[in-house]
Amino acid sequence: MTRSWILCLVFCVLVVETAKPASQLQRSTVTEGMVKVVNTFCCPRRLRCCIPDKRVAIDKSVDEIEARMWLRQYNAELRKRATSATEASWAHSTNMNPVTAAAAIQASSQLKEWRLKKRKETKRFTPAAYSEDLRRQFWLISLDGTPEDSNDLRQMSKLKNDIETLYSTGKTCRDENENEVCHPLEPDLERIFATSRDYNELQWAWLGFRDAVGPAMREKFARLVELKNSGAQEHGFGNYWELFEAPFEIENLLDVANDLWSQIRPLYIQLHAYVRRRLATFYGEDKVSTTGPIPAHLLGNIWAKWWGNIYSLVAPYPNQPDMNVTSVLLQKGYDPLRMFKTAEEFFTSIGLRKLPEVFWEKSMIVRPDDREVSCHPTSWDFHHHSDVRVKMCTEVNHEYLETVHHELGHIQYLLQYEDQPMLYRDGANPGFHEAVGDTIALSAMTPAHLRTVELLEDWPDTHESEINFLLRQALDKIPALAMGLMIDTWQSRGFSGKITADEYNREWWKLRLEYQGLSPPIQRTEEDFDAGSKFHIVYGFAMMRYFVSYIIQFQFHESLCREAGYLQGPLHKCDIYGSSEAGDRLREMLRMGQSQPWPEAMRVMTGQSKMATSAILEYFQPLMKWLREQNKKESLGW
Repeated sequence: MTRSWILCLVFCVLVVETAKPASQLQRSTVTEGMVKVVNTFCCPRRLRCCIPDKRVAIDKSVDEIEARMWLRQYNAELRKRATSATEASWAHSTNMNPVTAAAAIQASSQLKEWRLKKRKETKRFTPAAYSEDLRRQFWLISLDGTPEDSNDLRQMSKLKNDIETLYSTGKTCRDENENEVCHPLEPDLERIFATSRDYNELQWAWLGFRDAVGPAMREKFARLVELKNSGAQEHGFGNYWELFEAPFEIENLLDVANDLWSQIRPLYIQLHAYVRRRLATFYGEDKVSTTGPIPAHLLGNIWAKWWGNIYSLVAPYPNQPDMNVTSVLLQKGYDPLRMFKTAEEFFTSIGLRKLPEVFWEKSMIVRPDDREVSCHPTSWDFHHHSDVRVKMCTEVNHEYLETVHHELGHIQYLLQYEDQPMLYRDGANPGFHEAVGDTIALSAMTPAHLRTVELLEDWPDTHESEINFLLRQALDKIPALAMGLMIDTWQSRGFSGKITADEYNREWWKLRLEYQGLSPPIQRTEEDFDAGSKFHIVYGFAMMRYFVSYIIQFQFHESLCREAGYLQGPLHKCDIYGSSEAGDRLREMLRMGQSQPWPEAMRVMTGQSKMATSAILEYFQPLMKWLREQNKKESLGW
């Protein structure tokens, strides 16, 4: 036995014996030096290393117990702090003024500072050696882009609040009856886009909102990008987009999304050509080319994300009964509260939870007259005692009835996973959270279900009515996929530096043309910042959550229909209302929260572990066949 071999053996014994009685912190201090000696002097001599890592095997079980205790305390403290921050943010969103803004900024900064401090504490642990559950919780903690410099953090919070306020309070003004009247986005401008067919009025509304919010936030947004990138890089990410896409747990997310889109794009091309021809017929070919892009202000929505509001202009069979139930809602005396009650009843019919009293007591479901508020529909979790709320300025119409179902899908998800640790109280990935309510709406907004709840009376079961229904569905679902992918392509390039601040608008419209076949109604320059007119860019959301949602909701719908016993017949006619079997399957997935990677949640829900376009393509197959026939003489593309 050589002297070097004996020396290494002695060091191994010393390391193990030293580690036995010590606390975790003492072990890490005492043993690391010894381990380094062993691995430095033994391994190069091709001797068998008795300590392959920075921790001896005997440390692992004790260390994991301490890690579990630390995470339990972290989750408990996070719950308290997140509640306080959410209360401050809610107060500002429902009463926007300098006082609530300052309080929201302070609360947000305090939460981020605490998270940053706790993240630094995680360096004492070795998650790779732990159980899958603990590794996952530590990984979720690592998804943080908080700048370590307190001045940068305060600046980031203020910039974020500034641009959110610019967006939420932006108005478009004009003279009406010799008085200047200023119109907010919600509900005024949204109503104009939904109902007006005046080319010039639509252009005024489109341009006015962008002029009101974009230029004022452009420099602030560019600085926010710098700060977000800096914070992300401090935590090991190449840029903020890498942090943005991490929760999806999909490697090469945009490549995967583009591959899925390539399978759906033929349907979009057909839809685009059909709608373009109808708009050219209505507005004239001097305003809408039959071979080029569609002017973005003519599609019934300020962002051209959903096209359903122009259905009356493009209805395949206009003499068939209209399934838009707005007039029936008004005739029957519906108000926002009754709309929420109607949507709630669908969820309870499949065995999911009733909304808690606190929801009805504290939600904001109509726009107040006495203060500025953020009207964009959002669902909120206050992290204790089933305190969940919705904030939206509900209008009594068909579109908002569907939106109410969507938001209550979020609320049901929050309620179902509320017993999970705080780190797991989220969707399996961001797209899952968006998909739940839309999955329910795929049943709730069918003609069959609308007849069940006595909102639709005369709906013939004919080929013509089927095509009308599918086109209405496609007008909202398919363009949203294109826009979601387009926006996040822009965001990823902006954060990675492929798009610089001095070319934000040029690249925005380059991508809108490439992915959506849309053009601005008037020429745009780098003085403008049209990306700032989109809520999700201003508020810092990855649009991939919606892209993923619009794919998987059809997979969810297909699976729940099977559970409900709907084994034959077209997928677009299925209604799972009243099926406890479908509710059980959905509940099982919802309760998982974010506790496991999304493919496992997908498997629980659908029996498969991948996103696929087969369900959405099957759903719209009759429409695709019809569109191809209609577009035989059209120029496809732009």
